[in-house]
Amino acid sequence: MYFAIAESLTNAAKHSRASECRVVVRSRPDGTIWARVEDNGVGGAQVLPGGGLDGIMNRILAAGGTSRLESPAGGPTSLEVSVPCAS
Repeated sequence: MYFAIAESLTNAAKHSRASECRVVVRSRPDGTIWARVEDNGVGGAQVLPGGGLDGIMNRILAAGGTSRLESPAGGPTSLEVSVPCAS
């Protein structure tokens, strides 16, 4: 989860031209940890092989989780990830 949030914020700082980012993290009753990272940038983010978003998606999938990216042209961009919690 840490990696997904940190990489999302890095991508926003590098590419989105955003002036704000918001991170929300919650523990869900089903035993998962859910996070949403949203920026107010220009949008248009895409998952490209070998890119930062691809790395996030692959790590979340490897941990048994799910991810969802929304980034329409004009923004905002949001990434939601959910992973099982072992504790």
